[in-house]
Amino acid sequence: MQTKPFRIGTRGSPLALAQAHEARDRLMAAHHLPEDMFEIVVLTTKGDRITDRSLAEIGGKGLFTEELEQKLTAGELDFAVHSAKDMATKLPEGLYLSAYLPREDIRDAVIGRTARKLIDLPHGATVGSSSLRRQALIRRMRPDINVITFRGLVETRLRKLEEGEVDATLLALAGLKRLGKVDVLTDILDPDTFPPAPAQGAICIESRIGDARVDDLLAPVNDITTFDTVSCERAFLAALDGSCRTPIGGYAVCEGDLIRFSGLIITPDGRSQHAVTTDGHRRDAAALGTRAGQDVRARAGSAFFDDWH
Repeated sequence: MQTKPFRIGTRGSPLALAQAHEARDRLMAAHHLPEDMFEIVVLTTKGDRITDRSLAEIGGKGLFTEELEQKLTAGELDFAVHSAKDMATKLPEGLYLSAYLPREDIRDAVIGRTARKLIDLPHGATVGSSSLRRQALIRRMRPDINVITFRGLVETRLRKLEEGEVDATLLALAGLKRLGKVDVLTDILDPDTFPPAPAQGAICIESRIGDARVDDLLAPVNDITTFDTVSCERAFLAALDGSCRTPIGGYAVCEGDLIRFSGLIITPDGRSQHAVTTDGHRRDAAALGTRAGQDVRARAGSAFFDDWH
């Protein structure tokens, strides 16, 4: 029987802590364990320390996970809690995504200062975003808009918006919900026209392969629908070598035993894109995402990527 607390690794941002607490609370309820059986271990990552440059400039995905994964590999953590969209498609040897909590809303939210909707912003307005995907989709919708890199905690970005640095910014609706800040949003974007990042809205748990004790602990909180949809989306991303340097959107929806996926790749200027829609059986979720990514890559051709990498 476990006598020492399970060590949960997380970043220290308010959103990361909210996600770690949700994972802990679900595990407490599933196993009827007291709070003192879990220790939340907070680490600062490279992505937290460097906030004056875009993620693409300083290394892309993995910037918010590397330190946690090092501690996990060394056995200093039992598992780590992450935003699934922050995870690289190739994980360090010996680690895997062992569980997903029930997914929150996948959509992007607009927080507008001079207009409620992106389409209604004044000509030449400035919108801040740290996501290449959001930047590209904004430019596709409004080529006249000045899009700037806008990083920092949710609270930092909202403060910068209020101080007038930008006319609007975009954030994941899931994050606003988890922080209890949905009152700040002014519009919610349709995923059919403004597709989210693969795995957006999902909390994943990373642990060591072969750690049966942790696997048994996590199994009851793993949400199968989220597992299937995110597996499909991450496979799409992997087939495209997706990272923070690549504007890629996509999401999957489960309907009974079937899964439906829509995805696209788009150039950073928003002028050229290739989209795909497909469906299949849920048991083939990852294979479906892989085929969708391979199809898009083949249609786009290497020049699509070479022109702006």
